[in-house]
Amino acid sequence: MKAFMGKDFLLGTETAQQLYDGHAANLPIIDYHCHLDPRMVAEDHRFNDITELWLGGDHYKWRAMRTNGIEEKYITGDASAWEKFYHWADTLEHAMRNPLYHWAHLELSTAFNIHRTLNTRTAREIFDECNEKLQQPDMTAVGLMKRYKVEVVCTTDDPVDSLCYHEQYRKQQATGPRMLPAWRPDKAMTIDRPTDFNAYVDRLAEVAETDIRSYRDLIEALRIRHDFFASQGCSLSDHGIDRFYADDYTESQVNQIFSQVRAGHQPNPTEVSLFRSALLYDLALMDDEKGWVQQYHYGPQRNNNSRMMALIGPDTGFDSIGQCQTALSMARFLDRLDAEGHLAKTILYNLNPADNEMVASMIGNFQQGPQPGKIQWGAAWWFSDQKDGIERHLNTLSQYGLLSRFVGMLTDSRSFLSYPRHEYFRRILCNLIGRDVEAGEMPQDEMPLIEQMVEAISYYNARDYFKLSSSHRHTKQILRR
Repeated sequence: MKAFMGKDFLLGTETAQQLYDGHAANLPIIDYHCHLDPRMVAEDHRFNDITELWLGGDHYKWRAMRTNGIEEKYITGDASAWEKFYHWADTLEHAMRNPLYHWAHLELSTAFNIHRTLNTRTAREIFDECNEKLQQPDMTAVGLMKRYKVEVVCTTDDPVDSLCYHEQYRKQQATGPRMLPAWRPDKAMTIDRPTDFNAYVDRLAEVAETDIRSYRDLIEALRIRHDFFASQGCSLSDHGIDRFYADDYTESQVNQIFSQVRAGHQPNPTEVSLFRSALLYDLALMDDEKGWVQQYHYGPQRNNNSRMMALIGPDTGFDSIGQCQTALSMARFLDRLDAEGHLAKTILYNLNPADNEMVASMIGNFQQGPQPGKIQWGAAWWFSDQKDGIERHLNTLSQYGLLSRFVGMLTDSRSFLSYPRHEYFRRILCNLIGRDVEAGEMPQDEMPLIEQMVEAISYYNARDYFKLSSSHRHTKQILRR
């Protein structure tokens, strides 16, 4: 019987252990999509206690605590740090087989060198030990990123953001992780909520220092901000959408819809879809013009609990997997850009695992040299970001595409303790490949190529695809080209 979370955790064969220890474990991290607070990075935030670091903003843990019957005051309310931590420990006792159980203990072991199981019996001593270690000089926001060998981190930023903290950090940080912005224009899509949309357009006009009187004015204002983001080192966009939009439209139709909403009109679903089809396309043109990578996260059904939405707001753990028929609109969207020669490097993330095979086959329709894996199926996302979901993603990608060209893992997290998810992913990857080698399904005499593949998926493919790293420490030629 193996020890819980031992050295060979998730590594079921000798080959898997060799692949992980020798070729994945010590590689740096390029975290090309996350939700970290740039201010905390720029100010190298020191956390008051383990509760702030571990539970603040982590809706994964909040959902589990609610499921365990914990009152909201111990989750997002005004209870003390110790009370919240204790109720998290109580929840973790009931979370075996949930990925949170693995993640939590990986975080304790890698950040705090604590290898004991967290439960209500050990909660006090672990709480005190973590808080004591958080006083050490390197236990800060940037210190934690350095501990986990984070080379680049890309935050998620609205077009109206000043990016002042990115600039501050860049000026003061001579060495260590780079922090770059990523363009997230979701609020420009919220035409279905005229009050919010109009307030956002007014703010956009202010920061872009231009008048927005028409749809084309809106695009030009966004372009001004797109140019500004590029000047600050941005080379990635990200879009959080419920589905893809690719309706046929005319400029006059879209302009009329925009003008009516600016006058307070509530658009109907057809009008919303037409407007979003135009905006998604025009934003993609901007990305292609600058050679950016564009990412599309689609499929969530958000803010399902109206009572809690009113009480504590969005992004607090009340989203779920949506059901949408999007294959046709996704294909039309990508095909229009491809036919016109404007399809940038693209990553597609589906929330509903029922879409796995569809997306894995869709990316093959639009691949194009000389870029290996120009169109990517992004890592298992959100509810699929767990052992079974990651394995299903890797297996499906292997069957429908080229696993060796996959750009690998990201955190998609608000927590500075989420970087062990890269270790989790790398262990699962090495276990799958090691198992195939020992089963005779991959050739043992090609071990150098297999080892290179593990290294490429763990780090080098992302480095080469995003071209974000300024490091010259890792110059190994990966895969035979």
